Amino acid sequence: MHTVVNNYITKPEHPRCTGSFNARDLRFSRTMIFAIEEINNSTKLLPGIKLGYQIYDTCSAVPVAVHVAFQLSNGQDPMFYKGSNCSQTGVVIAVVGDSGSTLSISMARIIGSFNIPLVSHFATCACLSNKHEYPTFFRTIPSDHYQAAALAKLVKHFGWTWIGAVHSDSDYGNYGMATFLETARREGICVEYVESFDWTHPESKIQRVANVIRRSTATVVVAFAAPGDMKILLEELAWQPVPSRQWIGSEAWITDPNLMSFSFCTGAIGVAIQRSVIPGLRDFLLDLSVSEVAASTVLTEFWENAFNCSLTKTSKLNKRVCDGTEDIKTLKSPYTETSQLRVSNMVYKAVYAIAHAIHNVVCQETNATIQCDKYMRLEPKQVLSELKKVSFSQNGYHISFDSNGDPIAFYELVNWQKSKSGVIEPLTVGYYDASLPMGEQFLINRNLTWLEDSTQIPVSICSESCPPGTRKVLQKGKPICCYDCIPCPEGEITNITDAPDCFLCPREFWPNAEKDACFLKPMEFLSFDDILSIILTTFSVSGACLAIITAVIFFCHRRTPIVRANNSELSFMLLFSLTLCFLCSLTFIGVPSKWSCMLRHTAFGITFVLCISCVLGKTLVVLMAFKATLPGSNTMKWFGPPQQRMTVVSVTFIQVIICTVWLVLSPPFPVKNLTTYKEKIILECALGSAVGFWAVLGYIGLLAVFCFVLAVLARKLPDNFNEAKLITFSMLIFCAVWITFIPAYVSSPGKFTVAVEIFAILASSFGLILCIFAPKCFIILFQPEKNTKKFLMNKK
Repeated sequence: MHTVVNNYITKPEHPRCTGSFNARDLRFSRTMIFAIEEINNSTKLLPGIKLGYQIYDTCSAVPVAVHVAFQLSNGQDPMFYKGSNCSQTGVVIAVVGDSGSTLSISMARIIGSFNIPLVSHFATCACLSNKHEYPTFFRTIPSDHYQAAALAKLVKHFGWTWIGAVHSDSDYGNYGMATFLETARREGICVEYVESFDWTHPESKIQRVANVIRRSTATVVVAFAAPGDMKILLEELAWQPVPSRQWIGSEAWITDPNLMSFSFCTGAIGVAIQRSVIPGLRDFLLDLSVSEVAASTVLTEFWENAFNCSLTKTSKLNKRVCDGTEDIKTLKSPYTETSQLRVSNMVYKAVYAIAHAIHNVVCQETNATIQCDKYMRLEPKQVLSELKKVSFSQNGYHISFDSNGDPIAFYELVNWQKSKSGVIEPLTVGYYDASLPMGEQFLINRNLTWLEDSTQIPVSICSESCPPGTRKVLQKGKPICCYDCIPCPEGEITNITDAPDCFLCPREFWPNAEKDACFLKPMEFLSFDDILSIILTTFSVSGACLAIITAVIFFCHRRTPIVRANNSELSFMLLFSLTLCFLCSLTFIGVPSKWSCMLRHTAFGITFVLCISCVLGKTLVVLMAFKATLPGSNTMKWFGPPQQRMTVVSVTFIQVIICTVWLVLSPPFPVKNLTTYKEKIILECALGSAVGFWAVLGYIGLLAVFCFVLAVLARKLPDNFNEAKLITFSMLIFCAVWITFIPAYVSSPGKFTVAVEIFAILASSFGLILCIFAPKCFIILFQPEKNTKKFLMNKK
């Protein structure tokens, strides 16, 4: 349509249409005529009543549509109707149209004020479902609300999360794209760009949109556009090397045959109105005589464009005169293409819906006969009321309207595939049925062809999926689909793809190397299989054997002076306690249990006190024996064998009491140490009461220091009583070992804590047995001449 500037002085001209002829829209209008004539010849629907019609061309322009709406609202002169075909004249009962949402909005606002129903076959804007603004609007095509949901589910189904979007700069495109973007956002789909355009925009704007598509990283482009707008955009993209893009189309253009010449769109997929069959329509469309064509300016324009000839002799120089040989049956045109009847069926349904509404007002069925009052003064308001209640089936297709004036939403999924002849054809590959339960609405039941005629589903993502073991971190300033994959921190895993966060393993579990699964942490303790345990066990058993061998040697030479010199009874008791000390270290090896935890510490504490008490007794014997040699001294009277035994028993009994109190109040118990190491569990014995443990060690240390002091005091006694020197040296080793044990014990991790304790036990035990008994055994075995009373007396 050309633009007119009004001066408001003279009466403006009627809007006129300019531009190319649309044969597809002609088919729509001829389908309406076919439906009306079918109804007028029916004996079941409006029998005896004839429907008339007038067809207007709104030129896809709002001013023209507004002009038409006012004409319809003002009533029509009889000359606009087709003679006697009409039962009444001058009254517009209902309107079919328009094809565009913007024009339907304009018309609905005007004729709605007069309660004239408007039934559209192709206006899909979801905004038209608003009954407060458009109370008289109905449609036989589903709302874009459902189309947007279908397109979003289609994109999600193929895993496309990074897309581009273009749409017509109209109510259809703007509202439709807004609904789609909202639905896509809920589905987790990100949009790289959203561009609007219109065929009336300057060429620079179309070029800019095309360049955005070329430069984008999104492989998939969703186009919510009218056919005319889409044609302009595709023509612009075809000028330069066309980028490889997967097109997703709305129902407005995905089945338009005029667009299927763009081969770079092969593989396009979209939603389409259900394909249908209208019996007799093709014959009606092809039943055009030259005289009938010449009587209609619209048909004349179609005929001359289709056959490139002129029906008048005043034709242009570049066109021949039509000679009557033109055969419309062989014509390849959108007008004659009836194998893909989709929108045409929506026109057909709209006419029948209006007819059924009129029928319900003027006709009554009595005794299987239908009586219609063709003289009844029919008002648009009556038809409007009945349209809300119509429910019928025509050619196997159910027709009804919900409270918003919308039909049940059903779409076919179509895919542009090349036929054997190389021609692109829309092939039905599935459907979307909004009436079905969630999860069953969407179905694809055939193989698809993708961009560049490929059978591989194209990939359109901003970032590769994050594998298990990593988490998504959004890239700054970009949509949520653009992210980096960051490995999970220590101790955390993810076992799904594209996890937003990692999660901790349970306390007793630890991630594998890939950080995609948790495994039970290995249990660590000082087992008998460890090399360290084998070494310590060897020393422990060797020490016990050494003590037993020493006891055997002493027993065999029990009557010799060197054995009898320092109370042989205490020597045997000391060797027995040393044997127990060596063996008690074995209780620290193996899986900690309730009884082993209580045994290891108490056995260690009691046996060592028994050992130290024997050493203390021997030290006291040395001191008392020396003092007894002084004139007038009766010291040995008060420290004979009974007193020595009592000393050992008393000192040991105190340790028994400490251990008993410890075991009763808060005994040691096995525990899983999960804090020392993150990747493994340490099985160890908890002290129960730290006070009890350190009381046991403190008592041993107190006795050792006391014994060491006494041994130091006795170190300068005569040589034949030189055992005091050996005790001094052994106590020095003992104290040194246990002083260094404390920091080593506190700082050693895991099973090495137990190893340190065993080492201290063995080291101090070996120190005692070697320092005290080795020199004596050496004399007994290798220097027997020194083990005589004569030698000792001579030395004295």
